[in-house]
Amino acid sequence: MRLPSGKIFLIALCALTSVLAIAQAPQNVVDALKAADKSIDEIAAIPADQRTFDNTLGAFDWVLAKVDIDTSLTVFMQFVSPNAEQRASARAADEQVSEWFIGVTKREDLYRAIKEFADKKPRLEPDQQRLLDHTLRDYKRAGMMLTPENRARLQEIEVELSKLSIEFETHIAEDPTKLFFTKDELKGVPESVLGRLSQSRGLYMIGMDGPTYGALQEHCEVALTRQKAWMAHKRRAAKNVALIEKIIKLRDEASDLLGYANRVDYEIETRMAENSKAVAEFYAGLRPLVRKKAIQDMAEFTAAKRSHLGDYSARLNVWDYSFYKNKLLKERYAVDSEKVAEFFPMEAVVKGLFDITSQLYGIEYRDVTASAKDLGLPLWHEDVRLYEIYDTATKELLGRMYTDLYPRDNKYNHAACWGLQPRRVLPNGTVQKPLTALVCNFTKPTADRPSLLPHDEVETFFHEFGHGLHNVLTQVRYASFSGASVERDFVEAPSQMMENWVWNKEVLAKFSRHYQTGAPLPDALLDGMLKARRLGSGIETEFQFFLGQMDQAFHTNPTGSVDTTATMMDVFSTTMLYEPVPLSFYHASFGHLTGYQGAYYGYMWSLVYAQDMFQRFEELGVLSPEAGKYYRDKVLGRGGSMDAIAMLVDYLGREPKMDAFLKHLGLSGDK
Repeated sequence: MRLPSGKIFLIALCALTSVLAIAQAPQNVVDALKAADKSIDEIAAIPADQRTFDNTLGAFDWVLAKVDIDTSLTVFMQFVSPNAEQRASARAADEQVSEWFIGVTKREDLYRAIKEFADKKPRLEPDQQRLLDHTLRDYKRAGMMLTPENRARLQEIEVELSKLSIEFETHIAEDPTKLFFTKDELKGVPESVLGRLSQSRGLYMIGMDGPTYGALQEHCEVALTRQKAWMAHKRRAAKNVALIEKIIKLRDEASDLLGYANRVDYEIETRMAENSKAVAEFYAGLRPLVRKKAIQDMAEFTAAKRSHLGDYSARLNVWDYSFYKNKLLKERYAVDSEKVAEFFPMEAVVKGLFDITSQLYGIEYRDVTASAKDLGLPLWHEDVRLYEIYDTATKELLGRMYTDLYPRDNKYNHAACWGLQPRRVLPNGTVQKPLTALVCNFTKPTADRPSLLPHDEVETFFHEFGHGLHNVLTQVRYASFSGASVERDFVEAPSQMMENWVWNKEVLAKFSRHYQTGAPLPDALLDGMLKARRLGSGIETEFQFFLGQMDQAFHTNPTGSVDTTATMMDVFSTTMLYEPVPLSFYHASFGHLTGYQGAYYGYMWSLVYAQDMFQRFEELGVLSPEAGKYYRDKVLGRGGSMDAIAMLVDYLGREPKMDAFLKHLGLSGDK
């Protein structure tokens, strides 16, 4: 659920494989960076008495936007291209672009130019003043105030971090882990799942992609098979353990050079939380509340296991959770996840998403996949679709969105939204339209069945679509504030809020359709799903605490020398009710350590705001165009052009509250 986008989010994520050693950045990237350097030279050369916002700061914002526009699709191919050479070339491009961005923050002539403009104390409009303030702030954070020697060392560190982060991500994306099981070892796994697996001499090949791994964990009766698969999944990219320790050490050195107590304080200085103390207090206040629900959950799931096995001394292991949750759903709530999936064929889910968001936000979608070449936009695989999104009232093109929805080898293996190109109003009044991409790994179609999405995949689709709309419906002038370029501990709020629609009876009744009969989701099944929504919510929330506090522990260590496996085990023991599992490496395949380093707490932090914002839709109607327009104008349209807390207060008409969040977790109100 990461959201890489623009100059802020492109600083990471590429790899130093043997192929990369000989790969070169494509010529279009080389040319784009040369053109950008020339433009910056021109900005720096403007005489001080002739400086204006447009020819200095505004021009710099456009240079950065233009680099994104000219290079982002090339860099993006490392995550999605089926072609190994193209992926390697994209990683080389990413390394070069990342180094260019780092270098720009160290250019003294450009800093002097912007400082000359700032020293004139110009009268600026709010978004212009914000851009100036943020640019000066970011120069300080980039080390412009350091001695030349320390600044040079900081640049060395940042370049090395970029390379190591690239390598970290590639180890995850290209991890080759496969397991082989007999049919007996896969007892309970539905034939619909087995039918899409490769076979050899009576053995089924199990990959680590989400749909396959998830189906095994939910349905397999054989505990040893679940355990083996869980261990394999948690040992992916094991070589990343040494890599992340090197990365953490370098990050700590950089934050020391800049005068911060730890890396977390550096990372979240510009976010809503502002410092590590606020994050620690957030967790400290919430964890005791959630622990009560987690204890109830553990008792419920343990009882289910003991009853199932007839062993009243059995303990619940971490690889048992999904299986017994699925069992409880069936037996207690009459919810069969395989049956539920039959009512969510991909085509119906896409149509439902389009219909719902069209009604809410006054927009319409046009499939322009066939015209992608004419638009100068690539289609890297036959699964890829391209859509244009228009304002219904004005008929204005608002932006474009890619979808790439099914797993394949060497593809980014989670779900994420990339903001590939920002919105920007050019000096002549024309508008550079935003481009975004949803990259997911949902259940694939087979020869005799379409793609049928389990309900949790439907929820994930709505989540990522929330990110996509945040990018496309932005109405800002400057690229630096386009779309999801908000504080990173708010960036998940619009996407998390979007998940609520898949738990609403009125909404589900509109687009759930059985793939064979066309019948809507039966009321009894839907009622069971809604009653079971908070099943296991305490355990699942504590897992989020584990990930967030592991990230905090890695990045608040005062020396930067972290035994990440021992730290991970310690945090697991204090945040989870399960026994820790030796030789498991959650952190090795936790890609957010290179995208959200020190700030993964933001998922839980922003969920508070997501649920608070959703209350307006509950009051006015979840399909209310009035509520949708208000939210589009007050939140989505504003992007990062104002502080998130000020935007929230304006939207809510009051200070944010935690009540809706606690109710969402089943900790208050209707349980």
